[in-house]
This record gives sequence, structure tokens and C-alpha cells, in this order.
Amino acid sequence: MHQLPEADRDALRIAQDPKFPRWLEQITATGGCAHPVHLSGSTTTLNGATGEILHYYDTRTEPGERLLVRCRNRRATVCAPCSRLHAGDTYHLVRAGLLGGKNIPATVRNRPRLFVTLTAPSFGPVHRAGEICRPRRDGSSCEHGRPLGCGTVHAPAASVVGQPLCADCYDYPGHVLWHAHASKLWDRFVIDVRRRLASSVGIVQSRFPAHARLSFARVAEYQKRAAVHIHAVVRLDGPNGPDDEPPAWGTIDLLTDAVLASARRVLVRTPYSPAVGELALRWGAQADARPLHADSDGPDDDAVAAYVAKYVTKGASETGAGTDHKVTTWDDIDTAPVSAHVRTLMRTCWRLGGLPEYEPLNLRTWTHTLGYRGHILTKSRAYSTTYAALRAERAHHMGHADLPDAITERNWRYVDSGHTPGAALIAAGIAEDLATNREAVHDAMSPTSGGAFGTG
Repeated sequence: MHQLPEADRDALRIAQDPKFPRWLEQITATGGCAHPVHLSGSTTTLNGATGEILHYYDTRTEPGERLLVRCRNRRATVCAPCSRLHAGDTYHLVRAGLLGGKNIPATVRNRPRLFVTLTAPSFGPVHRAGEICRPRRDGSSCEHGRPLGCGTVHAPAASVVGQPLCADCYDYPGHVLWHAHASKLWDRFVIDVRRRLASSVGIVQSRFPAHARLSFARVAEYQKRAAVHIHAVVRLDGPNGPDDEPPAWGTIDLLTDAVLASARRVLVRTPYSPAVGELALRWGAQADARPLHADSDGPDDDAVAAYVAKYVTKGASETGAGTDHKVTTWDDIDTAPVSAHVRTLMRTCWRLGGLPEYEPLNLRTWTHTLGYRGHILTKSRAYSTTYAALRAERAHHMGHADLPDAITERNWRYVDSGHTPGAALIAAGIAEDLATNREAVHDAMSPTSGGAFGTG
């Protein structure tokens, strides 16, 4: 007799449980989360004035006496359902800072705004897509005798694109240490932009906050060469943020000049190391600042928000620039499913992490991201709404918000996480169905589909 696979047998076991309908409700509520968190406990909602119990919930009545909640992992390679939710939240967060909404006034779209791209510097020649990868006409070679070109015109998706032409020439320590200081370099950049704006209009730098505020949201993205570069929306407001108009001198041209000048100027010095020396780390030469105009003469605001949302869910493994899971031993690096270039970066990160002068950088902890320690997305406080506010708004619409003038007492503890093989199978099916339904609604609402906003 043919025996069913383990996952199918487990799925049948779950489906035969009397509490299966309620379990299915929980899985659907998580969106088919691939790694849900299992909680046990209770919630009691009381009338703040009388002490009357308005609502009581206890997981003892739930399947397995536990409640399943989303893992909220942003990486699509780890949990696709939660990454889609995170991408949606990111889209609304970035869009609100561009067009208003979510308690941000619509007047922000008329402020000086830029879409800024800052790249990493060169750490050595790499294979590039297009004719630029042809050998030099003079036949130049590096000091190791390797030609400065490979004689091949690579397609953009070719696996060799971004790999060093000569691994012996490539500055692997510089690459790793640049990653480790990239967030600090961004902080210096923002401070310098404020200083340049102030000095350009004759304001004492310490008085800049009394005249204007620089707001931003930025996302980090790995390039083909496994080096991080930064995309950012930068906006100039009045001193009180989005509710305040910028001063008359706050023009898009002035902001552009300050951004590009600061990108060329700022630097961060690494601690001195007998093995590496002291490095002066800067942004790459390919800095770009594109004005965002309210009349759509330039990059579209919705497209910018969608672009940022797309990259915030990409894991390191999906971009080929590391792994999504931390490595704890040298052997983990040897078995990681990465290119030879990325493996060398990981090994360099591990080696440098063992030097006392670099101990504060925690390089071994961040070996899986090639030394990059920053958040994928960060924003200034006044740019727009927050992830927490978006989640609270979603909970309110789903009927999970606390009652007004009520006191809620919560008593929860972590029990477990993840799925059994059968539960994972069912959850994946639910996630697929929800994604299909979402796409169908999107298509129906599209102006070109003949749906709600179409010509029908």
C-alpha cells in the first residue's frame, strides 16, 4: 500500500481535529505566515471607572491552548506573507512623506524634495555589463598580470557581473570596513547637508533647527558587486516638520547643491590597525540627486515609494550578497551558498572581527551581511508615520483596537514558533490563495482592466 508523505499525513491529522476550523481561522489571520509565533496567555479589558470586565480572552480555549501571530519578518526568502505586509507598510510610510496622508499634510508634495542615490566607492575593477567590460585598447594589465577587462560583453544578469577582475587586487578589507561604517557615514552626510544649507544662507549652524528641518527616509540595497548603496527621499520642511512650510530660501536647487557637495566631502576614519592601517572612507563618485516635482516632471512619487518598498523586503541571499542567517563558525562560511567573491568578503569579515582594534564593530556577528550593520530602512522622526502607527491602524480596522476609556491587562508568554510539516503545507496554500485574491482585486481596480475605475 502506498504511504502518504509525512507532510500529507500530518495535514490529515490536523484536519481531523475538532478544533480545526478555529485553527484555520488563526492561520488565515496570520496571512499564512511561514513561521508564526505561538503565544499563551490572556487579555482582560476593564471599564476604567467601574472595574467591570468588558472583554476577556484566554488561549486555554484555543487549539493547542495557544494563539498564533505573525513572525513579521521583512525578508521574502524567510516569510513571503509577512514580507508582503511589510512591503505594503513601507510603501505607505514612504508615500505619506511624499504626498501626505497618515496624519501628514498633503502640502509636503510642494516642498523641496529629492530622490538621492549614494554609492560605495570602488574597491577594485569588476566585471560589468555592456561594452565597458572590454579590455583596454592599450592592453593594460594589473600588477598580477591579469588584463583590465575580460573581452566579453556581459548581459546584465550574467553571474560574472560584479565579480572582481583580479581577486588579488580587490580591497576586501576596505569593502568590509566601508560596510561597517556606512551608517555612520550617512549620519555625517545628513549633518553636513544641514551645515551647508545653513552656511549658504548666512545662518549660524547651531540655529538651523529654528529655521528648517531636514527629513528623510532611506533604504540600503546591495549592488551586483555586493556593496551597499543608499536610496533616500530627502525633504526640506519648516522648523516644526511636515506641518510647517520651509523658509523662502529653501529651494530645490539649494538642497540639491548641498546634498551633492556633502556627498563629495564627508568621510569617516577607521580605527588604526597594524594589519590594515587607517582608512578614510567616503561615498562613491556616482552620487545622484533627482528633484521630485509636484507636477510629476521627474520621478513619479508612487513609483519611488514602490521602489523603496520592493527593496526593503529583499534578503541578503536574494541579492546574492550574503545570507539571511547569521554564521557562527568559519565552517558556516565554507558551506554558505554564495559566490567566491562573497565568500571572500565573509572570510575577511570574520578575520577582521578577530582583531582587537575592530572588536567594537562586531564584524563576526555581521559576517552574513558582509559587515553592514545598519537597518535596511531608516527614517528621520518627522518624515512621516511609523510602522507602529500603521500596525495600530490596521488593528483598529480589523476590530482589534482597545475600547475607549478602558484598561487592558495582558499576560502573555512565548511558547514556540514555526509549523509542523502538515501545518506548513496548509499555511502555504492559504498564503497562495490570499496572494491570488489580492492580485485579482488589484487587476479589477486597475484603470486598464475595465474594473471599478475602468471603462467597463
